[in-house]
This record gives sequence, structure tokens and C-alpha cells, in this order.
Amino acid sequence: MDTIFGIKQTQTQMFTPSGERIPVTTISAGPCWITQVITGADYQSIQVAFLNTKHISKVTEGKMKKAGLEKIKPRFLREIRVESVPPELTVGKEIKVADVFAVGDKIQITGISKGKGFAGVVKRHHFQGGPRTHGQSDRERAPGSIGMTTTPGRVFRGKRMAGRMGSERVTVKGLEVVGIDNEKNVLTVKGLVPGGKGGLLTIQKEA
Repeated sequence: MDTIFGIKQTQTQMFTPSGERIPVTTISAGPCWITQVITGADYQSIQVAFLNTKHISKVTEGKMKKAGLEKIKPRFLREIRVESVPPELTVGKEIKVADVFAVGDKIQITGISKGKGFAGVVKRHHFQGGPRTHGQSDRERAPGSIGMTTTPGRVFRGKRMAGRMGSERVTVKGLEVVGIDNEKNVLTVKGLVPGGKGGLLTIQKEA
């Protein structure tokens, strides 16, 4: 198993033993509890519970009772695709961050980016904009022409235009584990990860 879930805490900085200053992100990673092992002809996955909350649905309550985890009230239930299910990963097992990662591991983190609201083409797609001369001094951030002439006589799907920006699933690769606190379930990563504080993150080893 090479994946665990976490909650983004803070972005800060630290110094390496050589004196280099690096940006780091602290993540509350795990523990996760295995609630179900799904095996099929061409599909195998492990369902895990993460992060306690006050109230859960009757369906989730029954699932946790079946797994022998009555005291756990998970906020998230997520599946992790695996090529094969190791025999040591059984229902009810607790997985901590040190069971998956070690200092120096290369990882990738997936999360939901911060929402920016409605944005124009200059901010959203890095358009250059038009000139401030020839009678268009107030249109320097306009998108310009979007027409496709008589043929095909329409605007193609996917045309880069103004619209909602952010709140998208983003994966950042090439990150490095620089610290693990297994008692406090804190993972320190070199680099910055998507989303705001309290956002759910999927942390996975790079192949």
C-alpha cells in the first residue's frame, strides 16, 4: 500500500543541515482504518476510513460495525486502487503515516485547489490583452474575437474564455518527505500542495 489521506495544516519554511532554506507544508496524515477489501476479476481496492467526526449516517455506522470499528466515526470513506491486496492488510487494521512513508520518499499529492471565483481571460488563461491605442484604451483586458467566420459558424467547445477559476482537482508531483512525526501523525513535505487549510489530500508514492 502506497497511499494515505491527510488534512493540510500550514505552509512554512525550514532549514536543511547544509543551511538551505526550503518551503515546507505540514500535513495531518492518518491514521486510516481499513473498512473493506474489494476484490474482483479486474478490480481490487481497499476502502479506508479517515478523520473522526461527531455524526455519521446509518449506512456508514453499519459499515464500521461490520469492520469491528464501532468507536470510529469517519468523516471520509475513500477507496485506494491496488494491483494486489497484501495479506497483512485486513479489515479493521490501522494504518499510520510511518507504515507508508519514510524520510526521503518522493511523493505526489492530490487536492482541490482554492476557488478564485469568476475570472477574466488575463487572470485565468494569462492572455496578453489588447493595445491601449486606436480607440480601445478601456479594453486592454478584453478577450478579443472568438468567432470562427461563416464556416463552421460557431464557437468551438473548449474555447478559452472568462469563467469560474479554481476549485479543481490538482496533482502536484515531485514532492519530498522531509519529516515524519508518527506519534502526532504529522507529515512534513518539501514544497507546496494544493488547496487551503483543512482540505483533504491524497498522498501517494511516486512510481
